[in-house]
Amino acid sequence: MNGATRNLLSLAWLALAVAALVGCSAGSEADDPALARGKAVYGNVCIACHHGDPTRDGALGPAVAGASRELIEAKTLRGEYPPGYQPKRAGAVMPTYPQLAEVIDDLAAYLAHSAN
Repeated sequence: MNGATRNLLSLAWLALAVAALVGCSAGSEADDPALARGKAVYGNVCIACHHGDPTRDGALGPAVAGASRELIEAKTLRGEYPPGYQPKRAGAVMPTYPQLAEVIDDLAAYLAHSAN
């Protein structure tokens, strides 16, 4: 694990601790560590461009609730779309975040949960 990944994971865990202290976690997110980690990553990284509510479009990025793991991995790690995917918006302004490789499953779990 490189330094950037350690720093990101430390931030995610800090966000989880703060959320637990102020009671921000709700429902099954509080019961599922993967959902909680995914929510923390989304809140620390993704909302810079995507809306705080993943079901809504953000200032730069589209709504991402329900996005497939394949799409999340391709865009986040490589800056590309999976084969056959039709983008929601034109352009390719999203930077890559290779430091998130170890938490893609958690982010995908959170975004899948957010679509429900």
